[in-house]
Amino acid sequence: MSSTAPTRADFRYFHRLRVRWAEVDMQKIVFNAHYLMYFDTAISDYWRALALPYVEAMEHLGGDLYVKKATLEYHASARYDDMLDIGMKCERIGNSSLLFRGGIFRGDALLISCELIYVYADPATQTSKPVPQVLRDTLLGFEAGEPMVDLRVGSWAELGAAAGQVRTEVFVQEQQIPQDLEWDEEDATAVHALASNRLGMPLATGRLLQHAPGVARIGRMAVSRTLRGSGLGRDILLALMQAARERGDTEVLLHAQRSAEGFYRRLGFEGQGEPYEEAGIPHLTMRRALNGPRA
Repeated sequence: MSSTAPTRADFRYFHRLRVRWAEVDMQKIVFNAHYLMYFDTAISDYWRALALPYVEAMEHLGGDLYVKKATLEYHASARYDDMLDIGMKCERIGNSSLLFRGGIFRGDALLISCELIYVYADPATQTSKPVPQVLRDTLLGFEAGEPMVDLRVGSWAELGAAAGQVRTEVFVQEQQIPQDLEWDEEDATAVHALASNRLGMPLATGRLLQHAPGVARIGRMAVSRTLRGSGLGRDILLALMQAARERGDTEVLLHAQRSAEGFYRRLGFEGQGEPYEEAGIPHLTMRRALNGPRA
């Protein structure tokens, strides 16, 4: 372990969690083994911050990460109902190894620090192999504050192949929507938005149609399951709304799945009429003006 205890300023990434009753021992403090689980939870979310769905990304790269060493240092204890921030940082990348440092904080107080060493290896033989340059660049770029997602707006001819992957994953495979309902002739004339990570993997998409003069219609909003909650849906929606503004639209409507109603309301949309079903899924028509303050 480093002789210097980390501070909050050492980390640009934090994962927040609240201590649960089941994690407290008979001394009424967090049982020591749970701290390693906290760091592992933060590492999982760290990959999400890199816009990398871990399993699919490692399959794409042809390798996997294996823990070589995990060291914890206890400075103070967390208690039931504490709100904790787990900082995580990729500090060094060797030929085949990656060193992560972490810190668990309650406010500014450091409770636990850790060192995690991973080895990048062939999953079939579990023999080490060099860390791919694209993964190295992604990790270093994230720590340097660089964007992890490329968001493009364009035609179906330009973006359709990749956008179709996301829609197939979300709508056809996950939500079991029949393919003949998912694909239509409007794709060819719509404006599409696509978010991809640094590995070129498509992650989120949506499309923009002309509903009526001055009224845009946004639909086919889809985000890969493991990246939901990371802000990609918001980015796609705002990009399509901006494209609608630029062509002169003053209002936008969409058919929101009821499970996503709160997401759209937070971005200024309001419900209209009564709920209904599309493809067996409850929906609600929602609208918002485009000439007001931007979200």
